[in-house]
Amino acid sequence: MPPLEILLGATELWRPTARGGGWATAAALLLLLVSHLSVLLVRRYRRGRLIQPESAAATPAPSTAAAPSSGSSTGIEGLVTEDDLRQLVSSLGVGDREPELEGWESVIAMGNDTVSYKAWCEKTKEGPPKYLSVTTYEGCSTELLRDFYMDNEYRMEWDNTVTKHEQLQYDENSGIEIGRTIKKFPILTPREYILAWRVWESNDNSFYCLVKECEHSLAPIQRKFVRVRLLRSGWCITKVPGRDACQITVLHHEDNGMNIEMAKLAFSKGIWKYICKMNNALRRYPQQHGPSVSILTMQRLIKKFPQALQTTVDESRRSPVNTAATVVPSTNSPGTSPCKKLVKKPTRETIASGLLLIGSIVCLSKGRSNLGAQLAMAFFLKKTFKKDKESGSPRGKN
Repeated sequence: MPPLEILLGATELWRPTARGGGWATAAALLLLLVSHLSVLLVRRYRRGRLIQPESAAATPAPSTAAAPSSGSSTGIEGLVTEDDLRQLVSSLGVGDREPELEGWESVIAMGNDTVSYKAWCEKTKEGPPKYLSVTTYEGCSTELLRDFYMDNEYRMEWDNTVTKHEQLQYDENSGIEIGRTIKKFPILTPREYILAWRVWESNDNSFYCLVKECEHSLAPIQRKFVRVRLLRSGWCITKVPGRDACQITVLHHEDNGMNIEMAKLAFSKGIWKYICKMNNALRRYPQQHGPSVSILTMQRLIKKFPQALQTTVDESRRSPVNTAATVVPSTNSPGTSPCKKLVKKPTRETIASGLLLIGSIVCLSKGRSNLGAQLAMAFFLKKTFKKDKESGSPRGKN
C-alpha cells in the first residue's frame, strides 16, 4: 500500500531521551498538549458512545476472509473504476511538469546515491492538504518496486507503524481487493484503514494503483480504533529513460483526525528519514522466502491499462522532459552525511518555520529533549506566533 504512515515519519522521531535529562521536558510538553488532547479524547468518547449500539447490533464477523467471488455478485466492482484511473492519470501529470507553477508548495527535496525525493503540498478549502511526491530509485526495476509497495506482509517487518494487515475480499473480474490495516502512532489512538485498491499494467511495464477508503461487513467499527474516513491515494511507477532506475509518483490525500499543522510539521521533519528507511528495506527485497499472499493475489488481479488511455499517456510523455524527478548528484565525501538537500531559495514562510524550530530546540536543549518534543514545542510556538501576528495586524482575520 502507499505509505500513508509517513505523516509522522515512523517512531524514530519519538526515541527516549538520555537518562536523567527528559523529566522537565516531559512535564512542559504534557502541559502544552493536555488541552488539545483532552478535547480529542472527549470527542472520541462521545462518538464511541453514539456508535456503540450500532456496532453491538452488527452481525459478528467470520474468522476467515471472504472467498474470492466473480461477477456483480461481489458488490465491490464499482468501488474503483476506470473513470477513477483516468482522473488519477490526469492528476499525476502535474509531477511531469513543474508543480510550483501550478499552485503546489514545495515541501522538501533531498537525495543521495541511491534514492532522491521531492514533495509538494496543495492546500484544500477544508481539511488537510494534498501531497504530491516523486521518488527515484537507482538500480531498481519497475516490477521490483511494484512488488515492494504492494507487499503488505513485508511492510509489517520493516515499518513499525503497521501493526496488522488482513485481506477482507477480492474480485477477480474487476481486479479490486479490499483490506484492513491498523497503524499505531505515538500518543495517538491507533488508526484503522478499510481500503479498496486496484492495479493496472501498461504496455511499457509501467504500473498504476488507486486506493480509496470504503466500508466492509467484515470490519465493524471498534471503539479502540479511529476509523479513517477519507483516504484517496494513487501512484504510477515508470522507468527512468536512459538509465537503470525507476520512479514512483504518488498523489495522496488523507484525513486521519490529526491536527493539520502538527501533521505538516511532522511530515516535513520526518519524511526523509522514512524514505531512507524505505530505501534500505527495498534493497533487502525480495525476501528469500516465496511470494507473500499480497503479491500472489496482486499478480492474479492486475489488469491491463486501457488502450485509449494509454494513447493519451504516450502523447503526454512526448512533451517536455520531466523536471520533477531530477537525480541529485552525489558529492559526499567519507564521513559526511549520505543525505544532501537540494539548494533552493528560502521563502518567508520557511525562514519563519526555521526560526520557530530553532527557538523550540533552544528552549528545550537543557532538558536534552528528543525530536518529538522539539516538534511539539515548535508547533505551539508557531500557533502563538500566528496569533500574535494576526492580533498586531490591522488586517487580521476575525
